[in-house]
Amino acid sequence: MDSALLSLLAAFLLSIIGLFVFIWSLRKGLLVENPKAASAIFVKGEIGHIDDPALGTQQQERFQHAAAEPGDERHVPDAQELQDRLAADRSSAFPVFMFIAFACMWLLFGGIAGLTASLKLHLPDWLVSEAWMTFGRMRTMHLTAVLYGWITNAELGIIIWLMPRLLRTPLFGSMWIMMGGALVNVAIAAGVGAIGAGWTDGLEYLEMPWQIGIFFAAGMVCIIGPVLYTLVNRKVESLYVTTWYHTAALLWITSLFIVGKIPGVQFGVQQAAMNWWYGHNVLGLWFTPVAVGAIYYFLPKIIARPIRSYNLSILGFWTLAFFYAQVGGHHLVGGPVPGWLITLSIVQSMMMIIPVLAFAINMALTMKGRMHLSRYSPVLRFMMFGGFMYMMSSLQGSFEALRSVQQVAHFTHYTVAHAHLGAYGFVTMVLFGAIYFIMPRIVHWEWPYPRLISLHFWLAAIGILIYFIFLSYGGWLQGLAMLDPARPFIDSVLVTMPYLKWRSLGGALMVASHIVFVYHFLVMALRFGPDRTGAALFSSQPKAMEIVHGK
Repeated sequence: MDSALLSLLAAFLLSIIGLFVFIWSLRKGLLVENPKAASAIFVKGEIGHIDDPALGTQQQERFQHAAAEPGDERHVPDAQELQDRLAADRSSAFPVFMFIAFACMWLLFGGIAGLTASLKLHLPDWLVSEAWMTFGRMRTMHLTAVLYGWITNAELGIIIWLMPRLLRTPLFGSMWIMMGGALVNVAIAAGVGAIGAGWTDGLEYLEMPWQIGIFFAAGMVCIIGPVLYTLVNRKVESLYVTTWYHTAALLWITSLFIVGKIPGVQFGVQQAAMNWWYGHNVLGLWFTPVAVGAIYYFLPKIIARPIRSYNLSILGFWTLAFFYAQVGGHHLVGGPVPGWLITLSIVQSMMMIIPVLAFAINMALTMKGRMHLSRYSPVLRFMMFGGFMYMMSSLQGSFEALRSVQQVAHFTHYTVAHAHLGAYGFVTMVLFGAIYFIMPRIVHWEWPYPRLISLHFWLAAIGILIYFIFLSYGGWLQGLAMLDPARPFIDSVLVTMPYLKWRSLGGALMVASHIVFVYHFLVMALRFGPDRTGAALFSSQPKAMEIVHGK
């Protein structure tokens, strides 16, 4: 039995195991609507107390007034539970700061590399004196820096910060986590350097040579152990849905990467099947669950209201786990692969509408009558924008898997636009919002220039919309031109030129937003700018931000 069939069989068996766990959950009543579990992110008396650390005192008061609802009974949050949460935050502060700092560095590098690659598509004679400057290497360095450097580091930081909070227990093994983070970033740096030098495994999303990938896998294992040990030693009765998403995502990405990087196993068509099995799953079983789990925490936490349906949130988790594993096969439409594999991928892609709608309905019901609050809270804007882009990009992805759509969109810029809508419009925007919430909690120092947060949001949001809209339209025209036998191939290139320039404009706005974001991060971390609250990261007696914002 060849390795491709073994991989598919293993994924099928995992789905069957998941199905039995789902049935067991039903029998145990775990999917019965559970208001207590939905409120697990709040301490006693905290519901009704809005929370956005990116706001100043006056802005907090205006936000609180706007969020007040008839029948609210404001209580003082339980002091002991707040202290427990503060202790959990302190236990994870150093590793979280490390991950976010690395993420900011890779975001800046990856963004500049991506903009350079974009400009070279309509300025082909620019930067051609060295091999590492060519489009192929520059684009791949951008991909590795952004997907592994920025998104993976930021998501690891969010997981490490949220786990102790949600489990009401200090983080165990922070030194192991920091060592794992060091290994992960050594691998990313070495991988980017190797790609620039022309040493690559040549597979989409798996370009990092396997000899370097060993360090990445070892780093992830070092991180998983302490997280699972913290989970086992939790002090909570109900696991909030974010814990489900984040724990599963850590296990998924590690197993996916190890399987994808095993050398000398897959060849030819088998290798292509494995490549897109990994390529789509790293998006759907790593980037997506962490970002969705983050929204499930931060959005209700900011507006101080529990999610509308805990049942829907768990349904979304299990259906994501059931249906996502085989969706990557639709990238092989027209290739020398079995027809049943493509059909299976298309069916599972359409089934992904279920978890997406479960999430969208849940968020819509939670925000019903509260949409106006985005005017007051910059972090809420990031979360709402990211959540909406998740729905749009996922629904687009499901229908894009259809053979009739693939006939036009395959091998065009349309696919690139779709990938950026998910990785940037959804995942990256959620990560931005989460970092704006987390940083004041771990350094005990407020963002010095709140207006820069709004500037960052609008630059990033307008940039990704310009990028997506124009590149999608240009990619569709490209596909139609390639399908027309009466037109020479060069027409499919020339027709995209105006839209590639719009792509670069959108990319330039996104890079500008990154510069604003990283500058603001450095100002905050180095204690420059206005002193709005008090102590900084290494103070021996930090002011309790939970209590400051809870007043």
